[in-house]
Amino acid sequence: MMNRIGIDLGGTKTEILVLGADHEVLLRQRVATPPDYQGVVRTIRDLVLAAEAQTGATARVGVGIPGTISTATGLVKNANSNALNGHAFAEDMGEALGRDIRVANDANCFALSEATDGAAAGRAVVFGVIIGTGCGAGIVVNGAILEGRHRIAGEFGHTPLPWPGLEDMPLRPCWCGQNGCLETYLSGPALAFECDGPGARDARGISTRAAGGDAVAVRALARHADRLARALAVVSNMLDPDAIVLGGGLSNLPGLAQALPGLMKPYIFSDEFAPNILRNQHGDSSGVRGAAWLWPA
Repeated sequence: MMNRIGIDLGGTKTEILVLGADHEVLLRQRVATPPDYQGVVRTIRDLVLAAEAQTGATARVGVGIPGTISTATGLVKNANSNALNGHAFAEDMGEALGRDIRVANDANCFALSEATDGAAAGRAVVFGVIIGTGCGAGIVVNGAILEGRHRIAGEFGHTPLPWPGLEDMPLRPCWCGQNGCLETYLSGPALAFECDGPGARDARGISTRAAGGDAVAVRALARHADRLARALAVVSNMLDPDAIVLGGGLSNLPGLAQALPGLMKPYIFSDEFAPNILRNQHGDSSGVRGAAWLWPA
């Protein structure tokens, strides 16, 4: 059995992980992500070749990117690493390495990692949601990513906030051109805005402030949890997953995973509801592990 290499391509860092035949981690390394496209391709090529030289074996390569590849053009679109957009990344990377590679959205890689050997291992239908700087999700069914016909399955962050109330109005504008997208309510910058107003983007410390009795922080966290619960209730009504795995920085908010089932229940179209809300197992390694798992055993 060949080794697997996973690459997690982020806006500021690029990580490589080598998994051996018994799923053991043989090598892990992070480097800064170059600002230009050709620099990205060269960096990944060099990381892969150096890793293979160090481990003494060639490997299958999977790459997670913060965007997706258009089914119409074969080019990267909607990547927050702007250098990737408009380029035939999978083709160029395959040519640079002289082999086929597999590329998937980073949220899909997160879900695949947690469904394969993480918090939701062995579950048939897994919804993995990332709430951090942005908001995204992936769906895994029977061990395989569900991308959909246009590779947009799991675009959780760009679905609308359900059951909006007066405190959710006016609907917030999103960079995608729509109003009311979940990313504008659930991401870290959205929580910072909720707590500290316009211009605030850093949500770190809000839970500490709430624990210390800061009433503004307490209300902001309560609204954030309720909005996430409404959003996940829609997912449950449509998909009824065996597990929902929370990832990203905000998944670490104290008590969030425990509170969600009760908050979701009023919005569920069923007389029986016992959601399996899980914290991720692999943390910030989930993306790179999922990229390695893009190749089956």
